Amino acid sequence: MSLSVAASTQPLAAETVFDLLEKVRGKAPRVHAITNSVAQHFTANVLLAIGAIPSMTLAPEEVAGFAAGADALLINLGTLDEVRRQAIPVAIAAARTAGRPVSIDPVFVERSPVRCAYARELLSLKPDLVRLNEAEQSALFDNRHAVESLINEGTVLAVTGEEDRIESKQEDFRLRNGHPLMARVTATGCAGGAVLAAFASVEPDMALAAAAGLSVFNIAGEMAASEARGPGSLVPELLDALYTMTSRDIEVRLKSA
Repeated sequence: MSLSVAASTQPLAAETVFDLLEKVRGKAPRVHAITNSVAQHFTANVLLAIGAIPSMTLAPEEVAGFAAGADALLINLGTLDEVRRQAIPVAIAAARTAGRPVSIDPVFVERSPVRCAYARELLSLKPDLVRLNEAEQSALFDNRHAVESLINEGTVLAVTGEEDRIESKQEDFRLRNGHPLMARVTATGCAGGAVLAAFASVEPDMALAAAAGLSVFNIAGEMAASEARGPGSLVPELLDALYTMTSRDIEVRLKSA
């Protein structure tokens, strides 16, 4: 028997997506990202492009202050070394005390039992948002019952793939934006997770924040791919698309069930 009432799938309005993007641009939220070493530079530039302010210190003696002073916290497990292991619980505790949203990106948990076990410990802390792909979800959860249990306790899942699914206790979204060329640039998904955290800082409805943030990032990817000659030129085009995106760009491209 399901543990949660089935949420209804909602259409996502282009106007709503743009309004939330404008909120990010206007508020300039601080996002503290404990992310992997490969993704740090690109993630910082993506956050700056949408109008957010990144910070990324890992030092255990500093991370609590940075997390508490930020508007959202992102935890990315892409390079889970000992320094990050020490910093992550300190940062989560500080963000929780300050009432900031916590987003977790359990990168590559399907490749490492140790990392998967650690990610499950983090999920037991009931983060506000988890961004993951199908392989990562299969590794973390034994069955659908376990997925629904976490959702029923208030965590929103953003499951990315050919069709992106936002699953929550109240509402679901189905999204189909993005471009294959994005997968040819390392850390693109990690940087997209930071965009979701930024949107979560300006919208208390975590499902709506995740849907809007993911749509903005993937629409920017489509815009960038239309101008790029390959992966090398995609990166600057993506940053420019995020920076210049208009309501019209979203209106003509948004694909939501």
